[in-house]
Amino acid sequence: MKILLLGKNGQVGWELQRSLAPLGELIALDRHPAGGLNGDLSNPEALRATIRQVQPDVIVNAAAYTAVDKAESETELAERVNGLATGVMAEEAAASGCWLVHYSTDFVFDGQGTTAWRETDGVAPLNHYGVSKLAGEQAITASGCKHLIFRTSWVYGAYGNNFAKTMLRLARERETLSVIADQIGAPTGADLIADVTALALRQVLQQPELAGLYHLAAAGEVSWHGYASKVIAFAQASGELLAVKTIDPIKTVAYPTPARRPLNSRLDTRKLRDNFSLHLPDWQSGVTRMLREILNK
Repeated sequence: MKILLLGKNGQVGWELQRSLAPLGELIALDRHPAGGLNGDLSNPEALRATIRQVQPDVIVNAAAYTAVDKAESETELAERVNGLATGVMAEEAAASGCWLVHYSTDFVFDGQGTTAWRETDGVAPLNHYGVSKLAGEQAITASGCKHLIFRTSWVYGAYGNNFAKTMLRLARERETLSVIADQIGAPTGADLIADVTALALRQVLQQPELAGLYHLAAAGEVSWHGYASKVIAFAQASGELLAVKTIDPIKTVAYPTPARRPLNSRLDTRKLRDNFSLHLPDWQSGVTRMLREILNK
């Protein structure tokens, strides 16, 4: 089996290189052309030529435009990368009969209420990033290709930048931190996403009826303030010298950003767990493992 992985140097793409390697021949690309292949999603037609040249059995798209605030001003680029390029992958997958694995986001919802979002709930993005990611989802379903779409949220990895690393840096510099406390979700490790992807891909190749849209997130829920408090408490218990003394909870309205954020990022993962017989770990265990790795570097 030949697998084309796009976005190999992102947080999820980095972990996918490990999890997908045992499944077959893995061709992993980033946005820089290499060996006559082009994995740059901002150039959809070059991407189309690459897919036709590789002739993969599976395309795994871990590449995306993820600068949520910049997407408010770079709307055309966000749409080209997250919408048009994803549509090209879907068209090529439908034409050749290969599978497409794609990652989306809770930002396709309006973030209202306190109930975890199900796959069948109505979508209403609050910002241009969410609109562009929804366009990618819709292009995939409209193409009729064999696919797995995983909506996830609050993704982090030991590789690359993440919220925990930012909090640790600020905690070394400042005595007081102010962190948003009214946005609720589940920090989800890139390693968990990659492992679930490999497992689901193995199963769906044998049971094509399992294709479709799934919500994928760690178990449990927390606010950004609670997440930051966990990170800092663990670092202090591990002997890190931090300047921070207080972590103040604030509301989203006290920290305005160009793009509106959803308050409710909870995702209901029951469909994924039932269809693939999965147990998803609580968010704390993944964050603890990530912190051990980054603090021991």
